[in-house]
Amino acid sequence: MASKVKIDNATLKRLKRKEERDARIVEARVPRQYFLIFCEGKRTEPNYFNGLKEILIKGIVTVEVIGAGANTTSLLEQAQNYCREKCHEFDQKWVVFDKDDFSDDKFNEAIFKANADGIEVAYSNEAFELWYLLHFEYCNTGIHRHQYIGKLSEHLGEKYHKNDPAMYKKLTTIGSEEKAIKWAKKLYDLYDHASPAAENPSTCVFKLVIELNNYLDTR
Repeated sequence: MASKVKIDNATLKRLKRKEERDARIVEARVPRQYFLIFCEGKRTEPNYFNGLKEILIKGIVTVEVIGAGANTTSLLEQAQNYCREKCHEFDQKWVVFDKDDFSDDKFNEAIFKANADGIEVAYSNEAFELWYLLHFEYCNTGIHRHQYIGKLSEHLGEKYHKNDPAMYKKLTTIGSEEKAIKWAKKLYDLYDHASPAAENPSTCVFKLVIELNNYLDTR
């Protein structure tokens, strides 16, 4: 049996100091970030982003996800009021909402007003489920939001449930987030963004996912 090597206290202290110094260097290189994500839906979008949130680096990034149950303009107003009430300087503020049946004017107005106020918008036209579908296939033809249910059920191998809390994990294991980002960007680049309401299909959710993925815990 090999004999154990005894390390003197001075060496142990020196090694400990090096570990602490290395940890501080790594932390300094990765700026802390505080995300606020205000979602139109109370469960579908929050469930997805909370699933992603679970695999981010703890202590470096804080993600606050709120399911507001509000739409377009009222959602934006709630997000602005929340920021004022919290008195917190969020590094990134996002609102997440869909086109659905809202008028073109209301949809565009909410997006342009948010951008003017320093709030990013992860909009989908016409439904958030487009982002889900892009994990499996490229879709450049506008379809009604109800049609996504059948397509997603087929790809998932089970009935798609809108408020499934495990959706993020299912999408990234059965489907491909890398393809979803690539295909969502391809759709986004087809338009000039003068009228997001006319961009069907399109989704900007990929932008928010890319930002969050900068803080993935890869250990």
